[in-house]
Amino acid sequence: MKAFVTSMQGRVFLVVIGGIVASALLTGALAALEGRRTFAQVRADHTADRVGQLVSALEAVPPEARPTLAAALGRGMTAQFGATDASLHENDAELTDALIDELGQDRRVTATAGTQADCAAQRGNNGEPRQSVTSSCRVISLTMRDGTPLRLVLRSQRDFSWSRPRSSRWVLYAIVLPLCLGLLAYVVARMATRPLGRLARAATALGGDINQPPLPESGPSEVRDAAAAFNVMQTRIRSYVEERTEMLGAIAHDLQTPLTRLRLRLEKVADEDLRDKLVADMAMMQGMIREGLDLATSLDTAGMTQRVDLDSLLSSVCADAVDTGQDVTLNGQTRVSILAHPIALQRCLANLVDNAVKYGGYARVTTAREGSKVVIRVRDGGPGIPEAQMEKAFDPFYRIETSRSRATGGTGLGLTIARNIARKHGGTLLLRNAPGGGLECTLTLPLND
Repeated sequence: MKAFVTSMQGRVFLVVIGGIVASALLTGALAALEGRRTFAQVRADHTADRVGQLVSALEAVPPEARPTLAAALGRGMTAQFGATDASLHENDAELTDALIDELGQDRRVTATAGTQADCAAQRGNNGEPRQSVTSSCRVISLTMRDGTPLRLVLRSQRDFSWSRPRSSRWVLYAIVLPLCLGLLAYVVARMATRPLGRLARAATALGGDINQPPLPESGPSEVRDAAAAFNVMQTRIRSYVEERTEMLGAIAHDLQTPLTRLRLRLEKVADEDLRDKLVADMAMMQGMIREGLDLATSLDTAGMTQRVDLDSLLSSVCADAVDTGQDVTLNGQTRVSILAHPIALQRCLANLVDNAVKYGGYARVTTAREGSKVVIRVRDGGPGIPEAQMEKAFDPFYRIETSRSRATGGTGLGLTIARNIARKHGGTLLLRNAPGGGLECTLTLPLND
């Protein structure tokens, strides 16, 4: 849940659904307010119409017959003839305006809120209990055309308010509406964030293989522009890597000829001791050139891959090391084959074994299949390395051995080349100090069936 909320998709989802809910609540509040106003206006017009009909009927009969007629016609109203309005309650402007429109501008008409006694008396006159008077009644004071004052007390009317739904359809609406809103918000959030996810996956894949196919330039204009910019960046990076590899290959190739001539001339040096030293230095230079070229090619993902029997390849690397007098053992089998660059993967494994023997005296290689991955561990008998230098050990030309002697320290490219090759195959290479002593290199490769 936390991952969803902190993601771009989750945030867009929350913003969209929050905006929709806020808009719905505001719309509902405005609709309720307008409903109250409309209901009050309709009720005032209806009351004014009833009062107008009653007044017209009373004015058409003699004064002595009016109380009887008022009792017969005034449903919900109590008529008091000759009474004056003593109510000091607030004036009901809306009902007053409706009465003036109904009875005419020449009449003196007022509508006010009735007192507690008025409301209780009105309920008693209609046969209702006088107790528990909770809603206010209305008192209308007017003068009939013959000058007789008339005071009408209207039955208490319920105020317009939200009422509890009486139909199961409201329950259905309460369930369906949030589901529809959630689905709409999810679709909008997915549409907005899907291009970002595709771009992120493409960037991740680019780190493992520079020859990934370009992104499709489709969708909204902003997405098309981002995809086009990414494709241009990928093309430039691929061009830079290819140019660097070609340049280093050309340099290494061009240096071989003068180095070979120089070595032939060194053979003619009369001093045998000096000649051996010069030849050793020459061999060192050639080895450094080869390793520099290997570093460049380890980053190049071009070339065809093929199925490689991992057990056979690992057995061959360990056997070659044993043939040269190194203390190397191999345990375990994976019984799998993977798509790989055979020469590059062989170089990666050979570097790990050589490093273990060079700095730890021996190499103990174990291999096993763990789920959808193959794990190869190479452990040595050395002192290990400080935790702070674990990651630095993969930096080019970085050597933990500080004497910088070729006999012990090498060029500092072995682990760098090995990790580059591992990443080129979609794998990882990690270092850790083994609990029983020594350094353990763990190479993990995916099973790309």
